[in-house]
Amino acid sequence: MLVLLASAGIALLVSLLATPLFIRGFARIGWGQFIRDDGPQSHHVKRGTPTMGGLIFIVATLVGYFGGKLLGQDLPTLPVLLVLLLIVGMGAVGFLDDFLKISNQRSLGLGGWAKVAGQVIVSVAFSVLAITLPAGPEGQPLVNATISGIRDIPWLDLAQWGAIGGILFVLWITIINVSAANAVNVTDGLDGLATGVMILAMVGYAFIAFWQSNQSCRVGGSAEENLYRCYEVAAPLDLATLGATLVGALIGFLWWNTSPAQIFMGDVGSLALGGALAGFAVMTDTQLLLILLAGLPIIVTGSVIVQRVYFKATGGKRVFLMTPLHHHFELKGWAEVTIVVRFWIITGLFVAAAVGAFYFEWTVYPR
Repeated sequence: MLVLLASAGIALLVSLLATPLFIRGFARIGWGQFIRDDGPQSHHVKRGTPTMGGLIFIVATLVGYFGGKLLGQDLPTLPVLLVLLLIVGMGAVGFLDDFLKISNQRSLGLGGWAKVAGQVIVSVAFSVLAITLPAGPEGQPLVNATISGIRDIPWLDLAQWGAIGGILFVLWITIINVSAANAVNVTDGLDGLATGVMILAMVGYAFIAFWQSNQSCRVGGSAEENLYRCYEVAAPLDLATLGATLVGALIGFLWWNTSPAQIFMGDVGSLALGGALAGFAVMTDTQLLLILLAGLPIIVTGSVIVQRVYFKATGGKRVFLMTPLHHHFELKGWAEVTIVVRFWIITGLFVAAAVGAFYFEWTVYPR
């Protein structure tokens, strides 16, 4: 618990205090945001606002986590190191995209397929390591090649299919990661929106991982009478520490990212946060629960898909005034702050439902 609190506190301070330095530095070297010409007219005043702020909370998370470990004289664990690898890897893809936008002086960076290819490479590396690296001396893998809901679903154990099952599991995790990354990327369109959404989602994952640490089959810590419903998750307390650290880093960043934003997270931030969602879903064996925890980004992304499909099917008609969904409400006359706060409320309800479902499953899990 000391490491958890120290890591979160360090990340909060680093993010809160270092962000103004990054803002001035990014402004000096010209790392400013480009705005879509076809977007809401009110957004054009944001042109030139420093971007790539995701670098700040990625660095704050790394400093916070390893700083807390150093203070607590505790060693990092493989599950958290893999999630950090996923966060940094996805952030690197986003960084390249952002850098190309700035270098080419346009609002498009990497091509669509190039960006997806980068995400797939990072996802495959993460997935292969997760199912091959041992979690301890017993030789158990960090993650079983099983599709999970709130815990592993036995009849969806892909490992029983041998190498083909392993390939299918890697494909499954890749789909989760690419989908989550792009969902957060699409949601990042208003000041503070994606940051607040991800704070709430990470609070949910921190709670889930902390609960799993108190009911762990691998480490003990679970009361004798509750062993029948314990969780086969590697290093859950350290995962909770990383979740709290991310929350601290994002809160510090939100201080400067809230309306009117003095810095944007950019693709480096949104893709990294999508990777964080996928990493936690995999490492806590709650893959399908991600549908609730990422409910708002899924809805926002769904609005884009519905708009495009309907547009092509009807020869030019639209369901929404503009997508992603938050721009639809902007064009309807809602204030930006109103949209952001209401979307945060919706996210909070989704996260509460996810945590509630997680706990309810534990209470009714058969003896």
